[in-house]
Amino acid sequence: MTLLATALTLLILNQLIKPISIASKSLDDYRNNRKLSVLPTEYTDEAGLLMCNIQESIYEAESFINEKQDLIYMLSHDLRNFAGNPQGLAKLILSENPSESIKHLADLICESTNLQFRYIENFIKLLKEQDQVAKFNQEPREIVFPTILPFINEQVEQRLIDKNIKLSLSLETVSATVKIDEGLLIQVIVNLISNAVKFSYFDSEIKVRIYNEDSKLIITVLDKGIGFNKNQIEELFKKFTKMSRLGTANESSTGIGLYLCKKIIERNKGTLSATSEGKNRGAEFKIEFDI
Repeated sequence: MTLLATALTLLILNQLIKPISIASKSLDDYRNNRKLSVLPTEYTDEAGLLMCNIQESIYEAESFINEKQDLIYMLSHDLRNFAGNPQGLAKLILSENPSESIKHLADLICESTNLQFRYIENFIKLLKEQDQVAKFNQEPREIVFPTILPFINEQVEQRLIDKNIKLSLSLETVSATVKIDEGLLIQVIVNLISNAVKFSYFDSEIKVRIYNEDSKLIITVLDKGIGFNKNQIEELFKKFTKMSRLGTANESSTGIGLYLCKKIIERNKGTLSATSEGKNRGAEFKIEFDI
């Protein structure tokens, strides 16, 4: 009799837990893979109401993401045109060999619109970043560094040439299995090297090191540039940071690049940190992943 009562109790508990288990799996599928599930609606108890609420929340979130993607498309198409029109006119003026005063004004328009382009691009990156990370499978995957390095070099080569900066690469591990898509990792490394170039002096050197230590993959980008004070570290990674500074060749900054890098790395189960010994003593940015 006791065994029968126990079996009956377990059966009832299983029936109570089942809708919660289904709802939990559906929520995990959406959060990890953006997979939309259709939850059953025949349950009328509290667990059933919970499933209905989860179903509605998932579809509301998906609707919001789709609307945001439409906004991204509009921004990427229309705002570039708005900024491009005055720049096109300014370049037309420059092609007509104007007086020095007119030429100066046209150059200012070009510089201003270039800055607008950078703001637009970074703002679009900020909107895309969450969707990109959500779409990628969070399963560990192998990154083969000799394969991705040419893509990185291609994107930073001209910046290095412009300031006659040498890029030294120390590749101490050929591959690593980590929870990040290689495209996102390339984006972050390129941004960190570009940031190092911006704040490095002409004829200097930037060192990139990729190695394993204590069951971690570590990537460092070290420069000999303007550096920063210890009390500025937290400000570095803030969105639209007040610490935005001109580079050593008066390159402008949108104050969002490092914020994006940190977001991408942390959402892919890694860490991004920065250190500097102070003003004009360079800086080091370090990416770490468990392997």
